Amino acid sequence: MSFLDTKNLSPRSLSLTTGFVVAVANAIPIWLITGSWKGGLIALALTFIFVYALYYYTLQRFIYRKIKLIYKFIYQTKATRREEYFYENVLPQKSIEEVSQDVEKWAIQKKNEIEVLQANEQFRKEFLMNLAHELRTPIFSVQGYVDTLLGGAIDDDEVNIKFLSNASKGIDRLVRLVDDLDEISKLESGKIPLIQETFMIQDLVRDVYEELSLKASERGITLSFKKGTERPVYVKADKQKIKQVIVNLVDNALKYGNDGGAIITGVYEMDDKSTYVEISDNGPGIAEEHLPRIFERFYRADRSRARTIGGTGLGLAIVKHIIEAHGQTVNVRSKPGVGSSFGFTLEKATI
Repeated sequence: MSFLDTKNLSPRSLSLTTGFVVAVANAIPIWLITGSWKGGLIALALTFIFVYALYYYTLQRFIYRKIKLIYKFIYQTKATRREEYFYENVLPQKSIEEVSQDVEKWAIQKKNEIEVLQANEQFRKEFLMNLAHELRTPIFSVQGYVDTLLGGAIDDDEVNIKFLSNASKGIDRLVRLVDDLDEISKLESGKIPLIQETFMIQDLVRDVYEELSLKASERGITLSFKKGTERPVYVKADKQKIKQVIVNLVDNALKYGNDGGAIITGVYEMDDKSTYVEISDNGPGIAEEHLPRIFERFYRADRSRARTIGGTGLGLAIVKHIIEAHGQTVNVRSKPGVGSSFGFTLEKATI
């Protein structure tokens, strides 16, 4: 670094530079006025010593000590060795402009962290509110039936079995809700190991279609593959977990789809490493404003209809966690009045 390069001058270098410039500027007039070069040299030396000492003390005492405190605050250092390191190695190499840039970067980072914390806090509040609502509905239902039975309806043969059956359904819903929450927690914490195996994805889809065929026939909904994607494609993943993903997506399409509609699955080989599976329906679709949050726990695009259909509100959240546990991605495309398409990637198996 050049001595005259003032961009990264240390306190000592800056003081030497300033002292020399001021001393020369003071000595030249004295030499010209007195005509004595000795007087000029004395003035040069005295001025240089005074200005150097003054500037160096000021920089060290007031400016760079303040900068040192700023860096201690940014890096949250307390240990003496760390303080010495920043003082001796970081500060002398940085100009005020560079320190300002560091502080601005730090401020932006902290601002982003605060925004993330605020978003997480909002998500937590919404989650707790939705969880309380999901729990309250079956609990109040069961409580109502039990209180009615205890109030004397237990002796009425026409209603006691019906009320007990309805109370049992409410308890079953609570059990499913707890089970789904437990599964999501285990997926998030990585406590559920993935059993990787090679299988044909079309066969797994056919198994799901077979299991849900009765439910589909009751609504007059057809289950099929997209033309041109029937050719066998093998993937490497946890077969049971991926089956749960497909069940959740097809079941959702059956719940929210139109009577007499269609559910079509397409399997596409993206490249030598990835396979894309997409399950589409021609149902009512999802409004665009709901799409970014559709995989959140308990988030429902159509709350009024979701209440009548049932479910825990965790199906798509489980889908997202299972796919991400495989290191893959899941997405959704939808348009009101046209339908929805849920797709996810899987690792292509080498046969």
